[in-house]
Amino acid sequence: MSITTFTTDSSSTEAPPTSGLRVDIADIAVVVVYFIFVMIVGIWASVQANRSTVGGYFLAGRSMTWWPIGASLMSSNVGSGLFIGLAGTGAAGGVAVGGFEWNAAWVLVALGWIFIPVYISANVVTMPEYLAKRFGGRRIRIYMSVLSLILYIFTKISTDIFSGALFIQMSFGWDLYLSTGILLLVTAAYTVAGGLAAVIYTDALQTVIMVGGALTLMFIAFSKVGWYQGLVDGYMSAVPSVTVANTSCHLPRSDAFRMFRDPVSGDLPWPGLIFGLTVLATWVWCTDQVIVQRSLSARSVSHAKGGSVLGGYLKLLPMFFIVMPGMISRTLFPDEVGCVDPVVCQSVCGASVGCSNIAYPKLVVELMPVGVRGLMLAVMLAALMSSLTSIFNSSATLFTLDLYHRARPRASEMELMVVGRVFILVLVCVSLLWIPVIQTANSGQLFDYIQSVTSFLAPPITAVFLMAIFWPRANEQGAFWGLMSGLLVGLIRMVLEFSYEVPACGQVDLRPAILADVHYLYFALILLAITSMVIVVVSLVTAPIPEEHLHRLTWWSRFSQEPRVDLTGPYLTPDPPTSDLSADSERAAGPCWRRAVLRFCGLTGSSSGPAVVDSELNSLEEDPFWRQVCDANTLLLLAVSVFLWGFFA
Repeated sequence: MSITTFTTDSSSTEAPPTSGLRVDIADIAVVVVYFIFVMIVGIWASVQANRSTVGGYFLAGRSMTWWPIGASLMSSNVGSGLFIGLAGTGAAGGVAVGGFEWNAAWVLVALGWIFIPVYISANVVTMPEYLAKRFGGRRIRIYMSVLSLILYIFTKISTDIFSGALFIQMSFGWDLYLSTGILLLVTAAYTVAGGLAAVIYTDALQTVIMVGGALTLMFIAFSKVGWYQGLVDGYMSAVPSVTVANTSCHLPRSDAFRMFRDPVSGDLPWPGLIFGLTVLATWVWCTDQVIVQRSLSARSVSHAKGGSVLGGYLKLLPMFFIVMPGMISRTLFPDEVGCVDPVVCQSVCGASVGCSNIAYPKLVVELMPVGVRGLMLAVMLAALMSSLTSIFNSSATLFTLDLYHRARPRASEMELMVVGRVFILVLVCVSLLWIPVIQTANSGQLFDYIQSVTSFLAPPITAVFLMAIFWPRANEQGAFWGLMSGLLVGLIRMVLEFSYEVPACGQVDLRPAILADVHYLYFALILLAITSMVIVVVSLVTAPIPEEHLHRLTWWSRFSQEPRVDLTGPYLTPDPPTSDLSADSERAAGPCWRRAVLRFCGLTGSSSGPAVVDSELNSLEEDPFWRQVCDANTLLLLAVSVFLWGFFA
């Protein structure tokens, strides 16, 4: 492989532009003020909520209104991994990756109008709990809990930690793992102490900071390149000065400003972007504990729907304040962001496979004025902290209620609260070990890594939930063997993906055809079809579940008033009690340090708020006026979404 060089030799050896001298004392002051403000909000929310019961800690007492739910849906999904990965993929390939955000508007409508009513009528706290009620037995619930935790580690926690640390490294020049440690110390405090209420209210605050700061950078960046037409002209000519001979990989894609790309040769083929992506989005927005737990904390169905609509509107924005700024970054800094020579890339960002991941932080440290740059640092930290705290809380919910409580059905509520908090620390340690793999995965494009791993493991989950909700004939045997077959096929593709390196610029692609020719979005569709076929075949050749076990567990029976006979397999144990912890707390009295720790974690029974307020979420009844308001806003959201798809198609 020969290299054509248009610069002097020193260009490949000069220090990367990550020295920590870019941040002024005013920027640091802004970040410090931000941290103090967030901690105050977190402490206030912790004091207001009862953290000493399962309902209070994991579901915020089911007292949330639509606006913090919608904001939390946005910030839980738009973490620092999205700022780094989405902007990086936009810098490398153009606007099509914004379809991942716009697709969420449709699926969030499905969450509020289809999935949440079923979960409410089933009266569940976790998604594995729903499957246990729907199908009976123990093995599906355990499998779902374990797989969800694995997906959180591989596609959420570790990528967010890595991307947030990368941003701090570029801004302050700190070591990657030192940056990671500092981030985790800050996020752990109010997550462990406050439960879901603290997480949702701080998410709402951080959404305001995130959107405001990102829009500020967007306007500054667009003004630098001559607005949209300037971006089109500049991006298409953003070629690095060091290229690889006899290749075109250094050139921007000719279809960079089109959403719908060739179904065979496109980097994001349009059938995959519409249909394959919907499979992944259904898992993320409708069956994933992190997202659904927020909607289940609503005080009524209308508030849950309103949160979904607000979240849908907010998800239309990242195309403009993340994807396009990433493209502007390549336009302004083609040698760094658009580098293709492995030697140059190694010197620029420490990764030989490419430097597109530095697109957004590069824009921040180069364009933002003093003080405002500190605001953008706060935005990135807000994105990181909001997504991490959401995942930590939901992971603790899954582990505590679906795994630990299954093993120890007589565990006291105080024991469950302690276990949930300790598990957060264990999860962080495991995630840290995966970071080196992410650094070299998928040509340095973090967002592609997240979506490809999701496409190998999530479609079977989507298939099982769709069958559970819409096909009453699906039974436990069909669901289990569908999950197992889907997992096997997905793992084969995942192992192959990590066994073969993506060819560098100018190299021959020697990967098997299933990797080189079958896009991961197409693979998601194939995996969904395989899983669904297995579920249908196995369910039809085995005994159906009697109707008396399915009342209020499917879409068709959600309004049923018939008494339901719960499926009680030999291993299914009752859900945890919701009694107060005062008795446990009295027994736990001891040294001052121990009482202080218990009070910090809300385990002293001293919280004044109720475990669960007088919530309407156990009922599907809605006020007619607010139902019409939600429906009208949904139609408007879908109309805006269709217009945007058509405009950029």
